[in-house]
Amino acid sequence: MNDQTAPAGSATSDEGTGNFRFLHTMIRVLDLEKSIDFYTRLLGMKLLRRKDYPTGEFTLAFVGYGDEASNTVVELTHNWGQKEPYDHGNAFGHLAIGVPDVYKTCERLASEGVSIPRPPGPMKHGGSVIAFIEDPDGYKIELVQKG
Repeated sequence: MNDQTAPAGSATSDEGTGNFRFLHTMIRVLDLEKSIDFYTRLLGMKLLRRKDYPTGEFTLAFVGYGDEASNTVVELTHNWGQKEPYDHGNAFGHLAIGVPDVYKTCERLASEGVSIPRPPGPMKHGGSVIAFIEDPDGYKIELVQKG
């Protein structure tokens, strides 16, 4: 299929979807400061913006590797009254981040106490070198070796 052809029943850029862009994904976090530290200091993202919503009793913090105008980012939502860890359910999989060296990245993260439930190595059925780490709330993050 080329750019000019779309399967029957699918949207095309002629219908306005050509200007759509994936903006962010949201995860709920129990300790916002710990999460911001994890994503910025340990994973190298930048805190792009943060805003308290006192009437709703929540705070939103957006982190990412580039500005929101041209990059997909992560929205960290902290509900002020939440005391118990969130149930992730059984449908959410993981976030994925490309890194230059999965082995070195995991070594550095392990020294910081980050949980690494799937140590670095080749995928079981061949292909990329990957690892899985967990953020402070237990969300899985796949590290994928770039190149």
